[in-house]
This record gives sequence, structure tokens and C-alpha cells, in this order.
Amino acid sequence: MPTKSAAEITRIAAGDDRLRYDGLEMLFHWTTAVLVVLLYLLSQAWGFLPRGTPIRLGLQSVHVSLGLLLALVIVLRIAWRVGPGRRVLPADTGLVEVASKLVQYTLYGLLVVVTGLGFCFRWAQHDPLGFFHLFTIPPAYPFSKDQAHLLGDLHYWVATAIIVLAAGHAGAALFHHYILRDDVLWRMLPGRWARRAERHSPDPRTVVKRL
Repeated sequence: MPTKSAAEITRIAAGDDRLRYDGLEMLFHWTTAVLVVLLYLLSQAWGFLPRGTPIRLGLQSVHVSLGLLLALVIVLRIAWRVGPGRRVLPADTGLVEVASKLVQYTLYGLLVVVTGLGFCFRWAQHDPLGFFHLFTIPPAYPFSKDQAHLLGDLHYWVATAIIVLAAGHAGAALFHHYILRDDVLWRMLPGRWARRAERHSPDPRTVVKRL
């Protein structure tokens, strides 16, 4: 197990831990995760309700509103990633890191696609995009009712692919943290939870590359 130099220990003790993500990245990550889970659960929940009922329509309205919020988060997150000044963690060039990046960028792409399909599906139903009854976005393209079925199916299957990939991503993170013991979860936790996890880590405040 590698040892830390006196300079590194001092830097970490001062709170300058470059092996952790910064606060904005954590916010984007967990906000995206929560929104994706909520959106999927809502889509499953209204499937048990009769069409046209107020509760079903209400769940669909919340789904659309959260979808707009997710779209905003995605745009901000991509802009932040390509912009200057963000914290970049040390990169590993191994196969595991390559696979991790591939999954990450695939998720980014699918999130863009699924939100776009969701908007188009709504417009094909001749309904505007409403955000919690605060404002609406009218259709940007005159989709036909005949296209609604295809757009709805594509939206559903892309969303399902996102859930599967996200579950694999979470499973890999748990494997790294608890089996390889490289503190990967601690890197994405806010300060209070990170400090709590840190106390239970066999090698706190560092990432040990095992692969």
C-alpha cells in the first residue's frame, strides 16, 4: 500500500484533496441520479392507473416537469465538463478506466436522447411541455399523432437502457469501494458523509489503484 508524503498529508489535512470531486460535480451527479430514478418510477406508477384519471394525468404532468428539470441539469453539466476551471481527477489508462469512461459518456448521450424523445413524444400528442404549472413550452415541430406511438416506444426503451446502465455503473462503484477498497464512493460524497465514510476506510483520503 503506498504511503503519503508529509506534503500530501499536510495538503489533505488543510482540506485540499484533489482526489475528490468538487461540490458542483457532486451536485450534478446526485441530482441527475435522483431525477432519473424519480422519472422512471413515475412512468411505472401511472401504468397501473386507468387512462384519463386525475391521478394518472397528475403523475404524467410531474414527469414532464421533472424531465424539463433534467434537461436543464444535463445542459449545465455538459457545459461545466467542457468548460475551464473544473477539477480533473488523476486519470487511469487501464481497461477498467476506459470501460468506466465509455459507460459514462454513453449515459450522457442516452440522457440527451431520452429527454429529446420525451419532448417530441409530448408534442406528438399535441400537448405542450408544462413546468409545474409555471410556464409551458409549445410544440417546436408539427409532429403527427401517427408518430406519437413510435416516439413513445423509443422514449421508453432508451429510458430502460439508462436504468440498466446506471445500475451497472452503481454496481461497479460498489465493487470498487467495498472489494477493491479504493474509496471511490467517498470521492463523490459531500463533506459530512465523506468524513463519516473516511473514518471507516482502511486507507482514508486516498485512492489506491488496484487495476
